[in-house]
Amino acid sequence: MKSYPTARGVVLRKSPSAPARTQAAPAPASAATGRVRVAREVAGRGGKAVSVVLGLPLAAAELESLGRELKKLCGAGGAVREGRIEIQGEHRDRLVEALRQRGYDAKRSGG
Repeated sequence: MKSYPTARGVVLRKSPSAPARTQAAPAPASAATGRVRVAREVAGRGGKAVSVVLGLPLAAAELESLGRELKKLCGAGGAVREGRIEIQGEHRDRLVEALRQRGYDAKRSGG
C-alpha cells in the first residue's frame, strides 16, 4: 500500500491492486423511445433558466453542429454537455418547433 500526505496532514492509503473505476455515460431514457425532450432547468445556475434538449440520437460532432444552429436560432449562448444541448434562457417553444421541422419527435417536458 502506498501512503501519502494530504493538505490536512492526513495520510491516506491506496491499494495498488484496486481497479480504477470508470463510469460510462448512461444512455438517456428518452433515446430508447425516440422522443426528444426539451426541458427547463434552473438548478445550480443562480435562478437563471436554461432550456435543455435531451434524447437526441446523434454523435458528438453532429450534436455540436445542431447545438450551434439552435443557439443561433434563439440568439443566445449555450453549450453541449454530456450528450445534451443547453441553451441559455427560456426557449422551449422555439426549440420544439425547430426540432420538429428537422424531423425529430420533440416534446416539451416539465410543465
